[in-house]
Amino acid sequence: MARPVRGRRGTAVRDRWGTTAVAALAVAVAAGVALIGQGQPPATPTPAPPAPAPQAASPPPARVPPTDTALPASTAPPPATVPSPATVPPPATAPPAAAVPPGVPAPPTASSVPPDGFVDVPGESPVWGTGGPLRRYRVNVQVATGQDPVAFAAAVDGTLADPRSWTASGELRLQRVAGPEPADFTIYLATAATSERMCAEGGLSTAGYTSCQLPGQVIINLDRWLTAVPDYAAPLSVYRAYVINHEVGHELGELHESCPGPGRPAPVMQQQTYGLVGCVANAWPYLDGRRYAGDLIP
Repeated sequence: MARPVRGRRGTAVRDRWGTTAVAALAVAVAAGVALIGQGQPPATPTPAPPAPAPQAASPPPARVPPTDTALPASTAPPPATVPSPATVPPPATAPPAAAVPPGVPAPPTASSVPPDGFVDVPGESPVWGTGGPLRRYRVNVQVATGQDPVAFAAAVDGTLADPRSWTASGELRLQRVAGPEPADFTIYLATAATSERMCAEGGLSTAGYTSCQLPGQVIINLDRWLTAVPDYAAPLSVYRAYVINHEVGHELGELHESCPGPGRPAPVMQQQTYGLVGCVANAWPYLDGRRYAGDLIP
């Protein structure tokens, strides 16, 4: 039996491992070819993105004092909504005035109140008197007096319609009118201050105490209408009839008269407001159907 030759073992080992390596490489190449043939490239690991660097906290915004400029669009209030014409309600209309029944005087209206605060009392009276020219008058009551205009007009009418008043002569007729009807004179009821001013405009000084008469104006002082005068020694109704007949008498052209004697009735044209001077109170120009008068005072 022959002995192996030295050095051939190492060569055989190298040949065996080399053959193995070649075979493994061939298998890997074949696998790669198979993958390529299927359209799928070999996956490659994706590197992870680097972590973001920490950011420093930004300082809070500085406070800006308020100004009168417009607000930014994000904070400005929304514009007001303007309703469409279809949603705007129509203007309110006043209800129609109620009709005044026939024969009932219409109440005073704003157009019948003069700027100085007088109300023209509505209504018309019958004609009083049997003959002579017709003198028409109206009655105005100052609102500030607090008196009932209709009640005052009734007192005036009752006085001038009395058979002892001025129409008793048979030569004069009187009638109260109102509204647009023409009048010859007006009878006013006014406060003491207003009557003083009205009388002073005609050159008469009353010191706010007495009533007075100016052309076309008979002005009755409210204080005298409510309280008469001290020591008159007669009911208030007598003084009221006196002051109306006295001032209307001036409008009709009558002058002041004196007391005819102690204890006798005072003439209606006597200045009874200043005192009776021994006479007794009297409110009428006609007594027992005859004109009662005293001596004229120059």
